[in-house]
Amino acid sequence: MKKIFSVIIFLFLSLNYLLPQSKPYVILVSLDAFRWDYPDRHITPNLDKIIDSGVRAISLRSCYPTKTFPNHQSIITGMYIDHHGIISNNFINPVNNKMYRMSDTASVRDASWYLGEAFWQTAERQGIKTASYFWPGSEVHLKYRRPTYYEEYYHYRPNKERVNQVINWLQLPQNERPHFITLYFSVVDDSSHVYGPDSPQTNLAIQIADSAVGFLEKRLSDIGMHDSVNVIIVSDHGMTEISADRIVNIEKILEGYNCKLWDDGPYMLIYPPKGQLKDVYEKLKSNENHYKTYLKSEMPEYYHYSENPFIAPIILVADLGWSLTKNKGGWLLKEKGNHGYDNNALDMQGIFIASGPAFKKNYKTGTLWNIDIYQLLCKIFNIVPRSNIDGELERIEFILK
Repeated sequence: MKKIFSVIIFLFLSLNYLLPQSKPYVILVSLDAFRWDYPDRHITPNLDKIIDSGVRAISLRSCYPTKTFPNHQSIITGMYIDHHGIISNNFINPVNNKMYRMSDTASVRDASWYLGEAFWQTAERQGIKTASYFWPGSEVHLKYRRPTYYEEYYHYRPNKERVNQVINWLQLPQNERPHFITLYFSVVDDSSHVYGPDSPQTNLAIQIADSAVGFLEKRLSDIGMHDSVNVIIVSDHGMTEISADRIVNIEKILEGYNCKLWDDGPYMLIYPPKGQLKDVYEKLKSNENHYKTYLKSEMPEYYHYSENPFIAPIILVADLGWSLTKNKGGWLLKEKGNHGYDNNALDMQGIFIASGPAFKKNYKTGTLWNIDIYQLLCKIFNIVPRSNIDGELERIEFILK
């Protein structure tokens, strides 16, 4: 009897080993600027349901600077910003004066800017079809660096239309269907920039984003896939209140120096004329008021923002809620919220919420790091990650079953 039982067990294990293992499904959802504490405002019933059935981190630590394009790249590549190359939403190559602008279709589709390998590329190389309904870097011109399916970015695309296309992809024939999909919603970022993070308008935007997540959950149920799909909800950064009373005009301080000033608001990159680095640095240092002045070589190590050749020789880091501006920086007078500040500030941290067959249930944890998500995805799909990434699996894998 024992021999028969042993043979049955052996055959079962052998058959299980020989059968092709089913690939998991993951939808990675980005709620732009959804600050770590927004779920605690008691206006997100759909997120609450996912939290109850899965994992919630107290916050998601963004990379510095806490900007949209850089942090979406850090999430999807597992690399710090100065390593994957997208050092800001808008920046310049000081050698040839070529510019990267997030609003410029040509530059965002130019693959030469993107030094990191996105997870969809890692997955596609290892036999997993992927799709993206918006994500920085997903529509580059090089086909082998894109997902199998992708949508070209259109800011005003209705949220339900985005979700329905994700569902359409999941209903493709098995051999054509993507198993990893990204999905992006901008409504909270749009509102909190204009009205501030604590405004009624931002609360309404939070509810709209929550409704979009609820619609995704409903549509997954409609097609019978709710229990088989892992949904990971993140944000790229948080948001803090700014004011026209908290502005420092850097161009005025550097009048007569003929410097190139790049970016404004929470931080600024300064390119001094040849031979004037020391003078410009000392001028900025002696006028420090609600900002810190760093030589590129002296940037604090925890920022991980000193190794990319496009980063300027001098970096100014504003105090939380303060804005650095140029003479033509009038847009800062109109906005009431911003991000890009020190990533250790709680206001700059985002959310991490996940649910599905890969995750523990009703599990709460401390702060997670967004550069570890790439490693987490590789673990879920049981594929080999790139060797040059900065993320660490040990910091995040404990949230899995």
